Amino acid sequence: MFTANTKEDQAAMLAKIGVSSVKELLAQIPEKFLYPALDLPRALTEQELAAHVQELATKNKPLKNFIGAGMYEHFIPAAVPALSSRGEFLTAYTPYQAEASQGTLQTIYEFQSCMCALLNMDVATASHYDGATAMTEAALASCRITGRSEIVISQLLHPHYKEVLKTYTRHANLTVKEALATSNGTLDLDALKKMLTDKVACFILQTPNFVGSLEDAQTISAAVHGAGALLVSVVNPISLGVVQTPGEYDADFAVCEGQPLGNPISFGGPGLGIMTAKKAYVRQLPGRIVGIAKDKDGKRAFVLTLQAREQHIRREKASSNICSNEALCALNAVIYLTLLGPQGLKEVAELNLERAHQLADLINKVPGFKAATNTPFFNEFVVTCSVPAKQVIEKLAEKGIAAGYDLGQLCERMKNCLLVCATEMRTEKDLQAYGDALRGI
Repeated sequence: MFTANTKEDQAAMLAKIGVSSVKELLAQIPEKFLYPALDLPRALTEQELAAHVQELATKNKPLKNFIGAGMYEHFIPAAVPALSSRGEFLTAYTPYQAEASQGTLQTIYEFQSCMCALLNMDVATASHYDGATAMTEAALASCRITGRSEIVISQLLHPHYKEVLKTYTRHANLTVKEALATSNGTLDLDALKKMLTDKVACFILQTPNFVGSLEDAQTISAAVHGAGALLVSVVNPISLGVVQTPGEYDADFAVCEGQPLGNPISFGGPGLGIMTAKKAYVRQLPGRIVGIAKDKDGKRAFVLTLQAREQHIRREKASSNICSNEALCALNAVIYLTLLGPQGLKEVAELNLERAHQLADLINKVPGFKAATNTPFFNEFVVTCSVPAKQVIEKLAEKGIAAGYDLGQLCERMKNCLLVCATEMRTEKDLQAYGDALRGI
């Protein structure tokens, strides 16, 4: 809360400091930096401002979105924002006092329960910024558990996740190594096996991987555990409606970005980091874990059972000091999953699968373009183009279509490759329009 100081308050503070004015207080700062001339237009009235904002809004040109690459457009039932925007939830913050935060604690508990069921894991935590930070925390926990210092990742791990991992580990005496991929867009298992030495704490597997392909998680899990390392699985939560869960292939930690679960894309955030683990590793989980207890009258009460973050215990004992309360985004995920139920989630996943494969078939019929992903994929895949992908994106934008993600941004040799995604939001008419637009290039 901000309370403006009165002139009397300011005078009392200046007198206490021993100066006569704010200007005298700041005298050591050159004047040209203190009071720069701002060439601002005149202030607008509320009515004028509303009209101006409306005029700016009409300049927006909504595009049919075929971009995935880590953030996905899904249908959000109206009940999700209607419930999560209630004042009781919207104004709540970190539940430090259990007796005053039963509603917030219960929603976090329900979120944890949903995530354990969805990923088929034993325990879940809340309070991670996004999928990338949740993944990195799982890698750091693996290093603490095994006492090893090497982290092996797939070459096909999301590039932003790689950057976050490298930032965390840069000054932590930990080494990050990449296992190469094959030409068909999946992990090279033979290359991975050669890297799994007794120094490796964990292997980070993303499936579907960054280019959309599904990995042979069962075989990879066996190889990783055979080397005494832990498996950290990074998944798309919607895909779990149709593909194997991390628990089924014995992942030690399973993480994901929760944005697809009832949270809008917005402009790339906020995200929702989901982190789950086997029960044996519960004390290595950072953030908070909510549990159920009883109050003095024997009634059910929700409490912060484990709080392995720096605000609750000594910094040097904390699992992480980079945690935040993502309870509002987590609430959206809980409401979304509750509305869908297991069958609904399966149907949404099947629609994603169907739409993406329909689009791939349409693209293969367009001369000069080919769906290059020749392994099983979920809702996104790579398209090779006869012209640079950047040009395809520009041309399709003119027709009201966001064509996909330009892989040339990551690697010059992939400048003619486009990562394309189709979720349940894209109708058959949208898919046909995409194919027709490609023919016009």
